[in-house]
Amino acid sequence: MFTPPQFGQSTAEIQMLRQQAGRWLRALRERTGMSQRELAKAVGFEYYTFISQLEGGRGRLPPTQYVAFAEALDIPLHYFVKTLMRYYDPITYYALFEVPPSAEPTSMSGSAESGEKRSCPTAWCN
Repeated sequence: MFTPPQFGQSTAEIQMLRQQAGRWLRALRERTGMSQRELAKAVGFEYYTFISQLEGGRGRLPPTQYVAFAEALDIPLHYFVKTLMRYYDPITYYALFEVPPSAEPTSMSGSAESGEKRSCPTAWCN
């Protein structure tokens, strides 16, 4: 399982973000009508338990799997990766988009980027 360190974040913050990512991934899977077994097969995993672990917030999706998951879940790759970054690496997300993750829209349409600079929430940027 891909789990690099996330500097500047407590274990509780990391776990909370991974659980949120897991809920998002589960919602995407359910939207497609796939079971965990079907998704595992679609992305080339031998065991569905990896999907269960991701959805439960007990790991991270390896970047080498982004394309396969985006295609299987029928979601644009750029949106898939950007959204995962909100959960897996919020400091980099903020550095790239200057938008705290809580301000980003949850739907696939629209944009939270208004051109105004926002300060980084201290809980995960200091």
